[in-house]
Amino acid sequence: MICYPHVKINLGLHVLRRREDGFHDLETLFVPSRQFHDTLEIIAGDDYSRTLKGLQERYAPIPPDAASAPQMVQALSPDGKLMVTIARAEGVDWDPLNDLTVRAYRLLDETYHLPPVKIFLEKTSPVGAGLGGGSADAALALKTLVALFDLKIGADALSDYAARLGSDCAFFLYDTPMFGSGRGEIVTPFPLDLSRFRLEIVVPEGVSVSTADAYRGIVPKAPAKPLADILRQDPASWKEELVNDFEATVFAKYPVLKAYKAALYDRGALYAALSGSGSALFGLFPE
Repeated sequence: MICYPHVKINLGLHVLRRREDGFHDLETLFVPSRQFHDTLEIIAGDDYSRTLKGLQERYAPIPPDAASAPQMVQALSPDGKLMVTIARAEGVDWDPLNDLTVRAYRLLDETYHLPPVKIFLEKTSPVGAGLGGGSADAALALKTLVALFDLKIGADALSDYAARLGSDCAFFLYDTPMFGSGRGEIVTPFPLDLSRFRLEIVVPEGVSVSTADAYRGIVPKAPAKPLADILRQDPASWKEELVNDFEATVFAKYPVLKAYKAALYDRGALYAALSGSGSALFGLFPE
């Protein structure tokens, strides 16, 4: 089965308080975007891949002595239940057996004792940019495995599984704006019509923002106005009131990101902001 996990942006992000478990309570609006997406194929162990040939043609192996990371990597799990192939033009510099898609399989396997599978992942969405590409891969891996093996898992239970993989994973089970609370894993539908706008995401090259560093500079606080109330206002008011709390600390460390945001406004964006903890930014432009 083949699917196309896509990214998200955050419209507003308030860090409300630090929790006893070390996480933070927050509120944000997750909005799906198809400007970037990956390609994920999961097949039963005895099936054949519909995507592998194309991956082999597009991602020439880099010699093992090359300085850069290989564009395509493959690994077999010690128990033989998983064969994983990951391809990325910029190189794959992580252990494929630690990929979130593999963690999704292992999580379901604990309860449902799944048959062996092969996972093929082409990463074309930005990595480490605050767009949730890895979380999207994990969520769609869960949905694909449920469909592939006809697992009887309800929507609420599947959302709980997703939340165990990452704070924003549950959002990617849906294809509509969702209001996120808790540490981001509690999601509820939020009516928002952005059809009057064109969304443009910008990912500056050479800038990677550590989520841990972004949180390190945050001083949690309750906002003067709840995020949901701001989002219900005319979008013309968002520039002054819709805030991503990470911008203050991230822009202080990476002034170039602040400049990118200013450039979006200079080009006519009605609203522009950092997505998540960065480094991607986005602008909403009137159609």
